[in-house]
Parts: sequence; structure tokens; C-alpha cells
Amino acid sequence: MHQQGDPPPAMSDPSTDQKTTLEPNLLIAKIRAWGSELGFQQVGITGTALTEDERRLDKWLEQHHHGEMDYMSKHGTKRSRPAELVPQTLSVISARMNYMSEQGADPNEVLEDSALAYVSRYALGRDYHKLMRARLKTLGEKIRTEIGSFGYRVFTDSAPVLERAIARKAGLGWFGKHANLISRDDGSWFFLGEIYTDLNLPHDQPFEDEHCGRCVACIDVCPTQAIIAPYEVDARRCISYLTIEYRGVIPHEFRALIGNRIFGCDDCQLVCPWNRFAKMSAEKDFTPRFDLDSSTLTELFAWSESEFLQRTEGSAIRRISYDQWLRNLAVSLGNAPPSLDVLAALENRLTTATPLVAEHISWAIEQQRNKAQNLAPAPG
Repeated sequence: MHQQGDPPPAMSDPSTDQKTTLEPNLLIAKIRAWGSELGFQQVGITGTALTEDERRLDKWLEQHHHGEMDYMSKHGTKRSRPAELVPQTLSVISARMNYMSEQGADPNEVLEDSALAYVSRYALGRDYHKLMRARLKTLGEKIRTEIGSFGYRVFTDSAPVLERAIARKAGLGWFGKHANLISRDDGSWFFLGEIYTDLNLPHDQPFEDEHCGRCVACIDVCPTQAIIAPYEVDARRCISYLTIEYRGVIPHEFRALIGNRIFGCDDCQLVCPWNRFAKMSAEKDFTPRFDLDSSTLTELFAWSESEFLQRTEGSAIRRISYDQWLRNLAVSLGNAPPSLDVLAALENRLTTATPLVAEHISWAIEQQRNKAQNLAPAPG
């Protein structure tokens, strides 16, 4: 979930040259082959009709389940009507790329060690936006080389686009009960990207069925019960929202439940049976950087603002500010086992903290002292 900036530029302006005639199915086969060469695990094609998905989005917004993510509503119907966002769009090419790195600490082991900091797996390496956009642009240029000039725009979580709905319609997967897209072949550890184009391409069969059956593992495991019903997530309760999108004071009711998750949450994906089939990514850009897959909370809490900016440069973690970083870490330090080192780190930071960070540090200090007092031997 990433806030949108200004509306994207218009579709690449095609020249007056006539497009080269190529049998549509042959072109689709070439697009899939080029996509595979560029590192995409699957490429699908769909149209622009998202009527039912628009209805679901409107209902979700009406229920205020988007919290303070005002960008989810500010673009009106452009999010669910591709041709309003990019005029002349006739088809959408949807692509997915696996991101779970072959390298890095086991996520379940990190979660079980409350002295370690858990960062959502998608954010451990370099910012995926740049890589995905570059690959999608290359795919667009390969199509241009083959058929001549045509209009297109590429997106990856960077504009008002219903990515998961488009991917489902393009046959890339189905909605899991956690509302993520699931692929039969690769689970859910993947990024999505799109090419809006003025080409009238044959469409793939949409994924109409879901294959979760009676499984409710994702619903049961959610620490904050953010999955309020199958396929329905109240973002205001979601740890990913609270630690990334939300910029204010984290409600007390969620602090202990956050555990050691300092940036995002993967619990609903880690428990999903379909992720047993997930294939690891060999993309170097997705390799964990600066030991963010296994750092201790106190190590990261000690980072100065300049260290934070330097070590998260080119990272999706830049989605949050340094204050949010310290806020999240303070909450997790409050949830850590009682420790004099943790208490000292919190107390040292308190004197220079901003009001937002200080509020969470004070809470964490109280949690640490209470736990230490409870462990103290009773007087003899």
C-alpha cells in the first residue's frame, strides 16, 4: 500500500506510423516469452471492465476500512476504470514477479525471537518499484520493436490502479481470504505490475474460482484480527497499515499484538498452505541488505537519522519517516523480554525524542519495568 502522488502522465504518445499487423495470438505468445526472459513468472492480458471490483472498493471505502489512506478515494473512479486514468486504454498486460529471496534468515525464526526485528520480506532488498518499472518498460519497448509505435504506460503500485483485481482478471491468480492474490504455482510472494495499452489484445480467462476451500489459517493467525471476514481486511487493525501507512500514535490495544514486527507483517502469507509451492527469487535486488533480515531491535534503534537515510536509500522502507521507524522499534522494544540493555537504550533515546516517538518510548519503558518487576524474586 503506497500513497499516490500526482496523476501519472498521459499514455506514451504513439507516432502516426501504422502498427505492423501481427496475428494477435502470435503477439501474445511473444509477449509471454519476453516477459519470462525479463524475470516475470507469469504474464496475462485483460480488458478494462472492473465493475464488480469497483463495487467492492466503494463498499470498503464507505466502511472506512482504509483508515487514513485518503489516496484510496481521492482519484474517484480512475482507480477502477483504466481508460479514465489513461485515455485510449483498451487492454492491460499484467505481470507478476516472485520476491522471496533465496538468501536471508528464516522469517518464522525471526518472529519467534522477540529480541530480533521483523521486516516484511518484500522490503528487505532494494525498492521493487524501480526494478519492476524498468522491466515493464523494456517489455513495452520489445512490443514496439515488433509491431511499431503504440501507446502504453507502465505501473507498479505507483498510481491509482486496482492491481490485484486486474491480475485476477488476467488469469494470474485468485483472491485469498487475506485479500492477497494467490497463484497455484507460486503462492503469494510476488509483486504485480501493469502495462496499460491502446492495443486491442485477446484476453486471458479470468480466475473466477478460489481454491482456499474451508481453510481459514490466515484469518486465525492474524495478530490483530484485521481480516474481519473472508476477503475483507480492516486496514485500521492491520499491522502493515499501523507500521507503514499510519503516521500517528499507535493505539494501545494493538501495541502488544505488534510483537517484533517493525515494518509490515507477513503472518497471513507465512501460514498460507499455497506458499508451500512458492519458488524463491534469484533477483539480486531482492537480496536482504544491511542484515535487515536478522538485526536486533536494539541495533536498529541505535541508528541515527543519517544512518537510517543512508541504509534505507533505494529501499521500500523509505515509505516511512525516521520518526515512524523509531516509533515502531520502541513498541517492539516494549514487547521484548525485560533487559537492562533495552531499558537503557529506551531511556537514552527519550531525552531527544520527538513527541510522537517519546510517547511510544515512555510506554515501552513502562512495559519493560513491569516485566522486570514481575520477574523479581519475592522478598524472603
